[in-house]
Amino acid sequence: MLKHSLLIALLAGVSYASAQTQFKPEDTEFYEPVPRVVTTKANAAPSDAIVLFDGKNLSEWVSEKDGRPAQWTITDNVLTVKPGSGGIKTNKQFEDFQLHVEWRSPEKIKGEGQGRGNSGIFLQGLYELQVLDNDDNKTYTNGQAGSLYKQSPPLVEARKPESGWHTYDVIYTAPRFNKDGQLIKRALVTVLHNGVVVQNNTELQGTTEYIGLPKMKAHGPGPISLQDHGDLVSYRNIWIREL
Repeated sequence: MLKHSLLIALLAGVSYASAQTQFKPEDTEFYEPVPRVVTTKANAAPSDAIVLFDGKNLSEWVSEKDGRPAQWTITDNVLTVKPGSGGIKTNKQFEDFQLHVEWRSPEKIKGEGQGRGNSGIFLQGLYELQVLDNDDNKTYTNGQAGSLYKQSPPLVEARKPESGWHTYDVIYTAPRFNKDGQLIKRALVTVLHNGVVVQNNTELQGTTEYIGLPKMKAHGPGPISLQDHGDLVSYRNIWIREL
């Protein structure tokens, strides 16, 4: 905080340049509030994160269709889509957050375009970050891996052929609406795909729609959802930090 005498001088009309000559280093140093401590370890969620999947169970998830326990398959600490069972969503709902997800295309690749290793991560259950095999798989660019589906293509295509496992790190700021349901501020999304920025503070135009334009509807906090698109896409090491 500025020293009281300097604030008075500035408020009294003393020029900034003149007031600047009166500053001491300690005049612009402050010690409160003190940031809380978050600890990190290699290949582990930060200490303040909510672990959504660590390979053990699906206690944080339910079926998107009926709210019953999620039916996807867990093998060797890896979660895999159970085709036909429907998408899954988190029990908890979120607004602004940092999300970490690791995903892998099916071991046996078949099909092409949108029919090849397709799934999706829905932010607040409404806005899809596309999951799709991207190893020489031609499709529309606003539907490829790293895209905000049917809205914004990735800045670059980030491939990772050596292990098959991809990483998404997402910084998300939810849209804001007034008490009448009118939009005040659009949602913003930054995405790092395998450590590479593919969405940079991108504005979401509205909900993800397969047919037609995005829709803007007022809402509050929402879940993280994973899509069952009929392909054996796998996930692991999913965590979220509320911001």
